[in-house]
Amino acid sequence: MRDHSRPDSPHLRVHQDRGHTVLEFLGEIDILAALDIIPALDAATGRPGARVVLDLRHIEFFDCSGLRLLYRARRRVLDHDGQIHLVCTHPLTLRILHVTELAGLMPPRSSLDEALGRPEAASKPS
Repeated sequence: MRDHSRPDSPHLRVHQDRGHTVLEFLGEIDILAALDIIPALDAATGRPGARVVLDLRHIEFFDCSGLRLLYRARRRVLDHDGQIHLVCTHPLTLRILHVTELAGLMPPRSSLDEALGRPEAASKPS
């Protein structure tokens, strides 16, 4: 398990929780942040059977670069027969998720406990 006290980068903290890799997005998620996040995101999402949580509770700004990260993570995890969950409470980001219909593909949960308590959320259909 990684140290919770410091981020892995200015935009991302990665840690393990209940058998899931949790990627906590931090601060402003724009094109520069996305470039910083992609290597860790790809490492976490490219393994067979990956179990990933994308946690957006600690963001201040989120643009289309952030959406591309979410779609990329979802595609990679599901391509490897894994599970992916989304945690988000930021009102503007939730609005973006609903307008783009990403909320229908990865229903946002309000807490890590809620996301990990619902293993069926955003799992690959049979």
